[in-house]
Amino acid sequence: MKPTDIQNPEYFHKVVDCQYACPAHTPVPEYIRLIARGRYSDAYMINWESNVFPGVLGRTCDRPCEPACRRGRVDEEPVAICRLKRVAADFKDDIKDRMPEIPSQKNGKKVALIGGGPASLTVARDLAPLGYELDLYDAQRKGGGFMRSQIPSFRLPEKVLDEEVNYILEMGISAHFDQYISSLKEILEKDYDAVFVGTGAPRGRDLKKLPGREEGDANIHVGIEWLANVAFEHTKTIGEKVLVLGGGNTAMDCCRTSKRIGGKDVRVVVRSPKSDMKASPWEIEDAEHEDIPIYENHSPKEFVTKNGKLVGMNFEIVEAVYDDNGKRSLKPTGEVVFMECDDVLMAIGQENAFPWIERDIGLEFGEWDMPVVDEKTFQSTNPKVFFGGDAAFGPENIITAVAHGHQAAISIDLFLNGKNVHDRLEPGTTLFTQKMGFHEWTYDNAISDDDRFIVPLAEKTKALSDRKLEVELGFDLKQAYDEAERCLNCDIQTVFTESKCIECDACVDICPTDCINFISNGDEDDLRSRLKAPADNKTQDLYVSDDLKTGRVMVKDENVCLHCGLCSERCPTSAWDMQKFLYSVTKAGKGTKEEAELECTK
Repeated sequence: MKPTDIQNPEYFHKVVDCQYACPAHTPVPEYIRLIARGRYSDAYMINWESNVFPGVLGRTCDRPCEPACRRGRVDEEPVAICRLKRVAADFKDDIKDRMPEIPSQKNGKKVALIGGGPASLTVARDLAPLGYELDLYDAQRKGGGFMRSQIPSFRLPEKVLDEEVNYILEMGISAHFDQYISSLKEILEKDYDAVFVGTGAPRGRDLKKLPGREEGDANIHVGIEWLANVAFEHTKTIGEKVLVLGGGNTAMDCCRTSKRIGGKDVRVVVRSPKSDMKASPWEIEDAEHEDIPIYENHSPKEFVTKNGKLVGMNFEIVEAVYDDNGKRSLKPTGEVVFMECDDVLMAIGQENAFPWIERDIGLEFGEWDMPVVDEKTFQSTNPKVFFGGDAAFGPENIITAVAHGHQAAISIDLFLNGKNVHDRLEPGTTLFTQKMGFHEWTYDNAISDDDRFIVPLAEKTKALSDRKLEVELGFDLKQAYDEAERCLNCDIQTVFTESKCIECDACVDICPTDCINFISNGDEDDLRSRLKAPADNKTQDLYVSDDLKTGRVMVKDENVCLHCGLCSERCPTSAWDMQKFLYSVTKAGKGTKEEAELECTK
């Protein structure tokens, strides 16, 4: 194998598994260390810079970082990254004076933002400090988009959402709420230089062709619309017997909300095996904690009505069968089960709806009637129109919408300055030593033996009697410190210098995970098979040195390294050094790659 190019910004980024897995690439270990030091405002601002909604995401994020967390390979439970983000939000000081300054003189460019959700708000947050005049339109009475209409208050208190939405709206954004945009053509005919569409996936899927659907319509509800009606207090009660169809996070929100506004016998019914449900495991756990049963392998057959009123549903029992490629099919067993109900909530998926976008404005639509959008620049085939969030490629989550917003803002800024939207700067990186003394580091490298700490919950009876009472209470400061100490500091990299190595193998002897090896070179598969501990996870790279004096190479399996620093402490020549790696995604206003290269030549 060739020597590893550690100057490539993506190499060590990939080693910081949590940050690499985060769509917005939040520097997770850095803010967790700040929490451990009691610097909550600093931790909040690091989050705000990348994910924009730390208080919201600290409660509701889909947590792609946690399955990737290296700690999960040590004791099976990852660091509670998401809930530590909430700690930064809950215990921060007043940070309004740390928000970006907004120029009093605008730059002469005007941008319309359609939709008031996380993608549009992120675009606003990035463009406002650059002097753009921004108009935001949303059909709801307040900003937040689906964060407000589809996430129940017992998971996300309104005051938390209001605070973080207002941080952005107070950056000089002209917000037009209670205003539904019915024509993109009309928007384009106004004096806007660019338009960003962040309208989400506003239409919930229905079962219109199922027998009895029309007759039982009064008591059959589309989940996301029903949640919005509850959130805006148009709906305040529901029948005692409720069936929730679907196995995603929306279904979990529907069933838990039902329990709080009148539902006594609330059931979740899914077509698939429970193991295939799309809901996050913790969302399923929360529903089950509230005594909500989940019936698997039940495929809806018909809505049953009597005298024009819904009385229940018939379900066909199915069996999941998997072919050699793992593809699932559901085979009917012939058994039919009837379940009585007063109301049905359908949470069987969401899809985009663009009836307000004309088809004669140079904006192409492709498969599934979705706009054709560049996956890197988020620009549509109409160069003035950009998309992001669920409106771009279909339903995802908040953190993905934020990531889209950052990239779309870069494109809009480049486009409005007459530059190539594809010519984007590489991410910023730094790498610097953490050594203070022979055995001293600027970070705590001791590995905690604690298991993951459990977030305390409100008393169940009280929680179920008030739909606005937040269920999760969050970590207190001691729990936050203890959980933060479980972080392995994966951004403190083990950096090897061949010229200093005397091949004494001291680092090999002291490594607790046997991840360091000095062996003859070979191709990747050969090397992986000859390490002290075979490196089976090919998704994580091997760190390979240049040839050493004996002709051997140093090979380290990045997958199992604990970043404990023992190799560096033990090395008599400082061939190993622990160096902090910081990776930051470029934001709007930073220019182009070509300009950066030109600056470097001066």
